[in-house]
Order: sequence, then structure tokens, then C-alpha cells
Amino acid sequence: MDGSQDMTAPRKIWLGLLARAPQDMVADLCEQAGINPVFDWLRQPEVGTVMVRGRMGGTGAPFNLGEVTVTRASVRLAAGPVGHGHVQGRDKSAARLAAIVDALMQTDQAGSIQHAVLDPIAARLTNSAAARAAKAAATKVEFFTLVRGED
Repeated sequence: MDGSQDMTAPRKIWLGLLARAPQDMVADLCEQAGINPVFDWLRQPEVGTVMVRGRMGGTGAPFNLGEVTVTRASVRLAAGPVGHGHVQGRDKSAARLAAIVDALMQTDQAGSIQHAVLDPIAARLTNSAAARAAKAAATKVEFFTLVRGED
């Protein structure tokens, strides 16, 4: 297995975090970490749509649910790594930052970027998911049937 394949799984994780992160949070974390590298645009931020597919019950046949607006961008750092960013919505700045963080995660700065940007995002997303699950669990209704004797 070559080095690019070894990196695929972790890269999916950090790209997923950047795509799901609250857009203002990424900007704040990058500002606090002083992330402002020199880069060239490969693809300036552009807004488009993607088709979202769903499945009934998570296992049924896939169907087209609808379209979602996304913004994408691609950058190349002065040192050479290429980064791509995709975010839901029309925030061009968030797509740019996601692409920059993706590129920096492919450099020797990956550890500091992980600690300063990605770990706080992961913690917030985990806490948000737990809060949603707890709120949903509070509304859960248990149904049961009483066994009646033969009439």
C-alpha cells in the first residue's frame, strides 16, 4: 500500500469534521491558532448544488431526496500540498478555510493543526450529538400490550 492510501481514512475524518463544523467556529479556531499560510488558488470558492440521497429505514432502496447548496474550494500551499474544502451552504470563507486546513494537515504542522482546530470541532460535534440524543430520548414513549385471558 502506498503512502496516499494510508492517508485516505484519516483525511476522510478531518474533511468530514470540517464539512460539519459550525462555520464561525472554524474561522475562530483558525484565527486563534494564527493560521494564515501563503497559498495559490486551484479553484476559487464556488457555490453549487449536490443531490442528497436517502434510504427508508437506512437499509431500503436509495432515492433522490433533494438538492443541497454547497461551496467548494481548492488551494495549493507554497510548500506544495493541495487542500480541498466542501461546506454546506454559501459560505465561501468557510470553504477556503476548510481547504487550507486540509492542506496543512498534509504537512509537518498536522499535529498542531489537529490539536488547535480539529479536536475542538470533534468535541463540539460529539457534545451536540449527545445533546440531541438526550433530547430525543426524553420524548421516547414505551408501548406495551397487556395479555388478556381468553374470553
